[in-house]
Amino acid sequence: MAQPLLVRYSSYIYAVLRVIVGLSFALHGTQKVFGIPGNKAPMPIASLLGVGGLIELICGLLIALGLWASYAAFLASGEMAAAYFMVHASKGLLPIVNGGELSVLYCFLFLYIAAHGSGIWSVDAWISKTGSKRSPAVELENP
Repeated sequence: MAQPLLVRYSSYIYAVLRVIVGLSFALHGTQKVFGIPGNKAPMPIASLLGVGGLIELICGLLIALGLWASYAAFLASGEMAAAYFMVHASKGLLPIVNGGELSVLYCFLFLYIAAHGSGIWSVDAWISKTGSKRSPAVELENP
């Protein structure tokens, strides 16, 4: 069986995907929480959209940074599934008809990120790398 075309770059491509998707999702959160970018008024934090905005902002940043990305992506995936069924599904069966394409796309991208983890170029990888190089003796000398 032939190898996929870009297999040697897969970890780098995944890292770029994780960062771009996370930052894009965080921007949806900033729109809801702060009203920027754009000129929409911020949503009240105590509302369903306000809580959704906080989830989008915080989880998006965690995913982009690669800090607890699996957990953040799992939560974000659940939010997008809920958004799809609460807002879009009643308007038609197919996402292309009911306007839910972005919710479905984010939902499954986040499921993939939740299954894959933070990967390279992430805070989790940096913590893992720096933490594994320090011996217990170094920990005692330099707390």
